[in-house]
Amino acid sequence: MKKITGGVTAAKGFQAAAVAAGIKYKDRDDMALIYSERPCVLAGTFTSNVVKAAPVLFDKKVVEESPYGQAVVINAGIANACTGREGFSYCEQTAKAAAEALSISENAVLVASTGVIGMQLPIDRIVSGIKKLTEGKQGDLKAGTRASRAIMTTDTKNKEAAVQIEIGGRTVTLGGMCKGSGMIHPNMCTMLAFVTTDAVISKELLTKAVKEDVVDTFNMISVDGDTSTNDTLLVLANGMAENPEIRENSPEYEAFREALHEINETLAKKMAGDGEGATALFETKVIHAPSKQDARILAKAVICSSLTKAAIYGHDANWGRILCALGYSGVIFDPEKIELFFESKAGRIQIYKDGVAADYSEEEATKILSEPEVTVIVDMKNGEESATAWGCDLTYDYVKINADYRS
Repeated sequence: MKKITGGVTAAKGFQAAAVAAGIKYKDRDDMALIYSERPCVLAGTFTSNVVKAAPVLFDKKVVEESPYGQAVVINAGIANACTGREGFSYCEQTAKAAAEALSISENAVLVASTGVIGMQLPIDRIVSGIKKLTEGKQGDLKAGTRASRAIMTTDTKNKEAAVQIEIGGRTVTLGGMCKGSGMIHPNMCTMLAFVTTDAVISKELLTKAVKEDVVDTFNMISVDGDTSTNDTLLVLANGMAENPEIRENSPEYEAFREALHEINETLAKKMAGDGEGATALFETKVIHAPSKQDARILAKAVICSSLTKAAIYGHDANWGRILCALGYSGVIFDPEKIELFFESKAGRIQIYKDGVAADYSEEEATKILSEPEVTVIVDMKNGEESATAWGCDLTYDYVKINADYRS
């Protein structure tokens, strides 16, 4: 597997565009288009929140019922959530306008929105933006990057990733982009993620790969514990690499799964590290757990702990908060058997062992915790399973951003 520069336009046959449509923001791109020259097989996962935004309901229907997809229209600024029948009709109108402009079937158009809940979309601006998007679509990396910036809300940076693998003597490319900074606690924020690939693969196998992988990637991140109404991951495969079709339980399928995992994990970590107001990516690795599920629950409990996140921000080796989070996770374990470590580019230090604090230097711990990427290692000493979760520190700016979000 080879990491390359790029995003959704890295795979053969995919184009993208961005435009300033004036949805909510002024003087910046706020609409994006992803388009494939050929129809694509589709896979998707969506928010587990009972309150689902209109685009989520619309896309679920397309993914489940349409034979293929070919375009995704995305807007930032207004989430089109809790907008009733009118909001859903705007999804339909968006798909119709895009289909007409691109000369494709309405059933091949997906839509996505991110932003403020409860506001109706200015559909006239959406339709006008679609015309500009279709006229300006390009297949170069610059177009993909511009699209990744257009879907940002409180994000401080755009998020892209791309890799290449060899299948049957053909180069297969996967590329992706996402946005997400607050209301991030997916269970498949507002999290939107889009992955494109030119691989030849069936809808059934693509869906299997996607649903299995989100469990250990997007579902293992959290910024603030809030599961959005709009969480969406869409994967489109147009087959333009012309590789022999990927079959289940084959080396080629394993190679594809690893590539998809690389894209998803990279994008997930970029979101976690760009949490609203964050200064550090906060990773927790649980090792030697009795089961995979226990490891996931424990890791997620630590990165979701507000007290632990605040300690990471303060570069404070307050291991008691970590132990507390593990204790209320619901997993049964012996506190006197586990060991805790802090790790970063500045080094590694043990902070807890045999039920008490380890003999460590607070000064060294602070140095380790002052890096922009910090890891807590939890050794359960009770099995062979492991899991990793990603979050961020909790800062004063998180409250400031969310107190003023609608203004």
